Amino acid sequence: MAAGDVDLLDEALPAPPADPGWPWLQRLPALLAEAHGSPAAWRELLRQAHEDLKARFLADEPVETLVHARAALVDVVLRESWRTHSIASMISWALVAVGGYGRGELHLCSDIDILLLVPRAPDVPERGAIERLLAFLWDIGLEVGHSVRTVEECAAESIADVSVMTTLLEARLLSGNAALLADMQVALAPDRIWPVKEFFEAKVREQSERHLKANDTAYNLEPNVKTSPGGLRDIQTIAWVAKRRFGSDTLDGLVTNGFLTLAELRRLKQAQSFLWKVRFGLHVLTGRREDRLLFDHQLRLAQTFGYEDASYTLAVEQLMQRYYRTVKDVSLLNELLLQLFREAVQSESGPPRPLNARFQVRHGSLEAVSEDVFARTPSALLELFVLLQQNPDIKGVRAATMRAVARCLWLIDEEFRQNPRHHRLFLEIVRAPAGVTHELRRMNAYGVLGRYIPAFGRIVGRMQYDLFHAYTVDAHTLFVVSNLRRFAISRYDHELPEASRIMQQLPRPEVAYLAALFHDIAKGRGGDHSELGSVDAEAFCLEQGLSPYDARIVAWLVRSHLTFSITAQKQDIGDPQVINAFARTVGDEAHLDYLYVLTCADVRGTNPKLWNSWKASLFHDFYHRVRRALRRGLETPIDQEQLVRETQEAARRLMQERDLPAADIERAWARFSATYFLQHSPEEVAWHSRLLAERDPSSDEPLIALDPQSVRGTTAVLIYTRARRHGFARTTAVLDQLGLNIVDARITPTGDGFSLDLYHVLEDDGAPITDRDRQEEIEHALWGSLQRPEDTPFAVYRRAPRQARMFHTPTLIALSVDERNRRSVLELTAGDRPGLLCDVGKVLMEAHVELQAAKIMTVGERAEDVFYVTDFDGRPLGAAAGERLRESLTRALDRRDAA
Repeated sequence: MAAGDVDLLDEALPAPPADPGWPWLQRLPALLAEAHGSPAAWRELLRQAHEDLKARFLADEPVETLVHARAALVDVVLRESWRTHSIASMISWALVAVGGYGRGELHLCSDIDILLLVPRAPDVPERGAIERLLAFLWDIGLEVGHSVRTVEECAAESIADVSVMTTLLEARLLSGNAALLADMQVALAPDRIWPVKEFFEAKVREQSERHLKANDTAYNLEPNVKTSPGGLRDIQTIAWVAKRRFGSDTLDGLVTNGFLTLAELRRLKQAQSFLWKVRFGLHVLTGRREDRLLFDHQLRLAQTFGYEDASYTLAVEQLMQRYYRTVKDVSLLNELLLQLFREAVQSESGPPRPLNARFQVRHGSLEAVSEDVFARTPSALLELFVLLQQNPDIKGVRAATMRAVARCLWLIDEEFRQNPRHHRLFLEIVRAPAGVTHELRRMNAYGVLGRYIPAFGRIVGRMQYDLFHAYTVDAHTLFVVSNLRRFAISRYDHELPEASRIMQQLPRPEVAYLAALFHDIAKGRGGDHSELGSVDAEAFCLEQGLSPYDARIVAWLVRSHLTFSITAQKQDIGDPQVINAFARTVGDEAHLDYLYVLTCADVRGTNPKLWNSWKASLFHDFYHRVRRALRRGLETPIDQEQLVRETQEAARRLMQERDLPAADIERAWARFSATYFLQHSPEEVAWHSRLLAERDPSSDEPLIALDPQSVRGTTAVLIYTRARRHGFARTTAVLDQLGLNIVDARITPTGDGFSLDLYHVLEDDGAPITDRDRQEEIEHALWGSLQRPEDTPFAVYRRAPRQARMFHTPTLIALSVDERNRRSVLELTAGDRPGLLCDVGKVLMEAHVELQAAKIMTVGERAEDVFYVTDFDGRPLGAAAGERLRESLTRALDRRDAA
């Protein structure tokens, strides 16, 4: 952690859970007796008790007390219910709490799991008594999960399923036959079933599978406080293995048995206390069993916990940074303890294999030769990661060595950072042929990366409260490095062939990795993070010994890391002026290559839903256009006439392969201006021309066609029809109502009174439409909007997604004039929602504005769209007309958002 940062885990440990002297518990047995078994009365008593628990939570009582108090409350209710509903023959049974309830831990809406342990299978009267008991518990508001088993059945079920074994491991007697429970515990002992080593390996596999479902990161922006990596389940995994190994009922037993230090126990309990507080708070706020930290819950919890907005960080971002740093600490302790258990259960023996004077390999794991290695040789704090890269057969790091690293982190100070040997070691890690991402992630987990690069330490756990960034800043940064590494490894060439080809030809790939490490490092400081980060990046690279040229490239990449994506998505890359201007910005092919791979890696690492075939095609096309301009030379830029000729020639070659007569081609092209050929690819021109050539030229019948997998990585939807009022609004309403994502639109008026409209669409998951029935559904809906416009809803009735409804984005409109192309450019920023494009189209038509093209860009909860427009005479909008349009759009969109 960087100097000056507050250690979010180093707070006073809350008082240990006391025996709940809760007045409700003292009065409850008498109150239940007075209720004479009335379900309504019992339900009301439980409601009042739960309200009291909520009030105590909001009054900031220690959450440990509340969690144990609710378990004690349910104990009283279940014992009294058992007493009043069991029959005489059930006296030899045992009523047993299992799972989390067995540990005596119940959050406000947690599962209540019980076992009815029986000496034999229940008979008919006994089954009736069980049904009446469960019905009564349901009637009073206790949703109880139950099982009825003999000791033998418990053993058989546990052998078959380790999760059953785990649940029964925490069995606690509530009422009845204690000897029967003791028999079950003997039957489930490690010498009978699930020996310690097998149980340990099964729980580690179970944890790995659970982590994989969460994309193997704790840093998703809507994490599950129970099951996400670093969550409560990871603490429970430690406790389960400890109980199986030592019979310990609490985490304190890990200290007694020498597996945890007191300081580590303190950190683990602090983490558990905070996560319990978050989980209990979620149950209080939602009134149900909710363990997901959804965006709306995050806001309310931050307010409940007393966080306040600061200059550069929102209250909710402060809460979530504490959460992410807590789960990071849990993950590290979990790794440490599981490694200790692994070492304890390993049966193989033999001397360690020396690697050098400081490190050796024992049982497949890296180990420092002595506890004072790092104190004597601080450079070993970096050398450790180099050795892991050089020896891929090493499975991990020994627990004692992990502890030694943690103890010696303070050695990574300014003097350490200025040491040339340490610079060489760090660059050796970044330049390694394998293991770069893996070891950078390990360095982050162990706290080394944030100490060596203090600015990185400040972004650890930092979240951005929006829908665009799916991960914390540090997790996203390492995902970007990981994506670059995938480009560099040939077995992943199939994912993004062009980016892989370029990455594998870069002379110094470490330049890209360092740019990735620094591209978001200044987030949360205020100001332009690209500019601030570029200063940090250049200083760091020069300090590490990179050449001034390479340091300047890294700094330029950090400063410019958004420009490629923004230009490709928000400007008209069919315009030669846009291409030539960007070519001047990058200056040469080397800069372009580095920027292209960094952009692809960055967008792919921001949000799993953000990258799709459309963006891949768009970036690929833009890259090649700019590269071509650079190869021509900046002093001889590409002109419009040449691009038109080249597009036409390429389209002709494609059509000649289909034997389309030249006369038909010329007749089709006579409808179009030069702008059409600049805005469409040769493949699109050939497709349109073939469709128009096959059409009866005297017909007024509309033409609708789909190209399911277009050259742009989308499904292209073509509509050729008489120019019509509200055409764009009606078409986008139809496509939007079908749940399609519109990523681009081109409106081409023809010389004969028709309009050729081309829409590029994707399914919600980012894939083109390949299902034939789905394609027919789209065609049928579009035909309906053309032939029966009065029957077609002129609006979209789909609701915005839950997450998007949590954010309010003010409508911002900028209008400028593109004199060379004789058009106006309307840039719109607004809250993204179903029907937005339809509403824009309606306003444009009512304002007598002609739409030429639309570039659609969704940034999380925000739409950042660009529309190229003219008046009905084909001229840019005048100042007065532009102002009226701005006012009309703002009024229409804000009114819709308010509704």
